[in-house]
Amino acid sequence: MKKRALFIDRDGTIIVEPPVTRQVDSLEKVEFVPGVITALASIASLKEFELVMVTNQDGLGTPAFPESDFWPAQNLVITTLRNEGVFFSDIQIDRSLPEENLPTRKPGTGMLTRYMTGEYDLERSFVIGDRFTDVQLASNLGCKAIFLGDSVCPEATFSTTSWREVEEFIYAQTRYAEYSRTTTETSVSCKLGLYGTGRCAISTGLGFFDHMLTLLGAHAGFDLTIEAVGDLHVDEHHLIEDVGIVLGEVVRQALRDRSGIARYGFVLPMDESLAQVAIDLAARPHLEWDVTFTREMIGTMPTEMFKHFFRSFADSLRCALHISVRGDNEHHKAEAIFKGVGRALRGAIGRVRDQKGVPSTKGIL
Repeated sequence: MKKRALFIDRDGTIIVEPPVTRQVDSLEKVEFVPGVITALASIASLKEFELVMVTNQDGLGTPAFPESDFWPAQNLVITTLRNEGVFFSDIQIDRSLPEENLPTRKPGTGMLTRYMTGEYDLERSFVIGDRFTDVQLASNLGCKAIFLGDSVCPEATFSTTSWREVEEFIYAQTRYAEYSRTTTETSVSCKLGLYGTGRCAISTGLGFFDHMLTLLGAHAGFDLTIEAVGDLHVDEHHLIEDVGIVLGEVVRQALRDRSGIARYGFVLPMDESLAQVAIDLAARPHLEWDVTFTREMIGTMPTEMFKHFFRSFADSLRCALHISVRGDNEHHKAEAIFKGVGRALRGAIGRVRDQKGVPSTKGIL
C-alpha cells in the first residue's frame, strides 16, 4: 500500500501568525492555534499519514530575519508537539521572498518533488493550511486541501475554523476500504467510506435489492458503491449471497482493529411495521432471525434470500446481528429491516473519541 502524507502549514495553522509582522521571531510570539495539539496528537496516533511541515519564512537568514530569531521559536514548536506524540517525518522551509517567485515557494512544489515520484498516494493525501496558496499547493501536488479559516474556500475539499473538525474529517478519511470478489458465478466490487454522507450508487441487476441496499447505506451514513453481476439466469441466490459477503468484508476492513467505536447499535419503525435490530461488532459472527414473509417475491427478490443475505453479511463482517420484524405490508417490513440494520450500524460504528483501544473489558474483541 502506498504511503499517505499530510502537508501542514505552520504559521496561521499550527501557531498563530502575528497580525503585523507575520513573523514568529521570538519565544514570546509562540502561541498555538486552539485545539491543534490535541487534534494533531489524535491524528498522529492513527498512524495512517506521514506528517510533513511545509512553511514559507520570508527572508529567513537575512538581516531582516536572522536565523537566531527563528530557531528558538521553531524548536519550541517542534519539541512541544513531539512531547505529545506528534512527529514530523520532514520539515521543509522556503526562505525566499515573494518577489523572487522561486519554484520552492508555496504554492510551488519545488521542495516536495520526492513525494511526487509515485511512492505516495497523493490522491488520498492532504494539504492543511490557512491560505489560498495552501489550497493551490494541494492542487499542484495532486492532493486534496483542508482550509482552516473563517471563510469557506470552494476549491478546498473541507473548510473549517476548528482543529477538532479537522481531526474528525481526517479520521473519517482513514475509514475507507475497497474490496472485490470474483467467482465463476459472480463478480462483486464495493467501495466504502464508513463515515460518509449516505451517498450510495448500487447496481446488482435486482431493482428491489438495489433499493434495500441503498436504504441500508443511507441510514448507516455510508458512502457506498456496489457493482455486481452474476448468473441471474440460474437464479438470484449466488448474487445476493456474494454481495452480502463483499459488503460485510468491506465494512470489516474499514473498521480496522475496531478500536474507538461504540460497538453496539440498536432499532426502526416503518409505518405499521416495526423492525427490532441489534448489532454487536464483537468480531464473533452470529445471526438471529425472527422474521416471516407471506410473499415469495418482493419485486425481483425472493423473500427467502433476505435471511441468507444477512447471514452472509454477519459472517463476513464478524458481528452478532439480531433481527425481528412484525407488520402487515411485506414491502414495509423489508424496508424496516434494511433501514434498521443501517441505523444499528450507524450507532455501533460511532466514534468514542477518548476511548483507547477496543470497547471490551477483555481488551480484545
